[in-house]
Amino acid sequence: MTLDGGEGGREIAERWDRIFRCLAAEPRRQVIWSLLDTAPGEPVALPEATIDPKSQEDLDSLRVELCHLHLPLMAEMGFVEWETDPLTATHGPRFEEVRALFEAALANVEELPDQLVEGCHRLETERQPPSG
Repeated sequence: MTLDGGEGGREIAERWDRIFRCLAAEPRRQVIWSLLDTAPGEPVALPEATIDPKSQEDLDSLRVELCHLHLPLMAEMGFVEWETDPLTATHGPRFEEVRALFEAALANVEELPDQLVEGCHRLETERQPPSG
């Protein structure tokens, strides 16, 4: 990616930096995966929606992590809005920026290296051949 070095270039670089910071932790990626299937304003229940079926996550610990680290960061970036009672998340004003990357990954799952797919329940499910 070439940036012109001007104000617009910095803004673009900062936008990409926000996206990659958001995606740098598994609980944050799981929040985004769960929100992909919802309409704007439709909440997902947390921490339940972020649990990978193969994991042995402790829900209480994950709830604390979500409330004190992941959700505040994602909200500051504009990707989600969240409530504590009950703990839920909805699309934030910049959700479409991360949606675009996740949908591109889903659309191109066959092209992704195995090491990026294995262990990610959603991508593994998309890659499985249709049954029937």
